[in-house]
Amino acid sequence: MYPTHPRSTVNRLKKRAVYEYSTIHSIVNSASIIHVSFVPSPDDPFPTTLPMLGHMGNFSSPDADPATEPLDLYIHGYISSRLMRLPENAPERTDTEESGLPVCVSAAHLDGIVLALTPFHNSMNYRSAVLHGYAQPVTGAEEKLWAMQLITEGILPGGWNNARIPPTQAELQSTQILRVRVKSASAKVRAGGPSEDRKDLKDAELRKRVWTGVVPVWEMWGEPIKAEENEKEGGLPEYIRRVEESGNEARRSHAERAVKEK
Repeated sequence: MYPTHPRSTVNRLKKRAVYEYSTIHSIVNSASIIHVSFVPSPDDPFPTTLPMLGHMGNFSSPDADPATEPLDLYIHGYISSRLMRLPENAPERTDTEESGLPVCVSAAHLDGIVLALTPFHNSMNYRSAVLHGYAQPVTGAEEKLWAMQLITEGILPGGWNNARIPPTQAELQSTQILRVRVKSASAKVRAGGPSEDRKDLKDAELRKRVWTGVVPVWEMWGEPIKAEENEKEGGLPEYIRRVEESGNEARRSHAERAVKEK
């Protein structure tokens, strides 16, 4: 379980709060996009939020159990982009042993639209996670290459070994990887059907007139479309077909199970 802290404690609807490693890691690592927030300059009071690619893992212990151990978050970007350059110039902190750029990272999944007798009680089934930590550039060649593979495999299992690897020196030099040491984290999960007002439930005419329930929602991979330059023989590779079919089914099943959960 990640340490609790006022900045990461869920205050409203506390029963939906989750602080366990397994839930937080699962939400982040199954999200297609994560959003990274940071303050770009001491002279600018407005924070910036960027959609990024990232994945959680443990370089020093790659086989660490994500259900029982904390993980770092690795973020991928272009070497000269603002976010990738800021951690190098982040001021040293005297109140903590950590250094780097303070960031807040969020990830979310929409699992269903919940429709009630009145719009006031409409809701969404969702899974969301928020992480706080310090981002530092990865400088070791071995860890950088490991992180690039981690992120690639997080998007498409099998995508690393079934492509041209290793990256060229120019590709490595133009790519930056940030490692975020997570200091606090929390998740919030909503599942189940609508929560109705007791008075509305006693209104027989209203219950006959208004449809209530859940419309499951899930992210879906479509049928892969070949590139014009694609000369691969033998049709669609099994590793892509497998992820397409099993991934779509897993996301559909999760969205439909969430309807029945309380």
